[in-house]
Amino acid sequence: MKGEKIYLSPLEIKDTEELLAIRRRNFQFFQPFEPIRPEHYFTIEEQKKMIESSLQAAANDQGFVFGVFLNESNKLIGRIELSGIARGPFQNAYLGYFLDQEHNGKGYATEAVSLCVKFAFDQIGLHRIQAGVMPRNLPSVRVLTKAGFRFEGLSTKYLKINGVWEDHAIYAIITEDRDAAQ
Repeated sequence: MKGEKIYLSPLEIKDTEELLAIRRRNFQFFQPFEPIRPEHYFTIEEQKKMIESSLQAAANDQGFVFGVFLNESNKLIGRIELSGIARGPFQNAYLGYFLDQEHNGKGYATEAVSLCVKFAFDQIGLHRIQAGVMPRNLPSVRVLTKAGFRFEGLSTKYLKINGVWEDHAIYAIITEDRDAAQ
């Protein structure tokens, strides 16, 4: 899925070292927004296992994990994921993403989210995508709203982030929202 500045491609085993480098380089930057992770999480072996799991999830229509790559250099700069796919009458997935701090504020995250939404609605037939974000994470709130997500409500003590149960604002987009904006 190619955009103006970036493209999304399923993460592959060959991306393991680059993905781990992003996670290590951005440890301090990501920590306020992520669960506390065990040390082995930051190893090649664990990152490889996670990519293998994501490939299996995609094969089973349970989730899709993409690398965010720069068009001009093919450099991996982040990751975006559709997880917890529910079929039947729900047709929903959860969205999560991160970008290397060096590449924040350039529109890449908004473009990645928009491409991922297009994939979800047009290629795998989802009806709804939702994302939870801590209300103080204003850059991520801006990304979601610029990509067409709307605020649905606040979930108290939603996820344990950096050792603390944090409230999350729930944002969602449905196919009708996207179609109305076009």
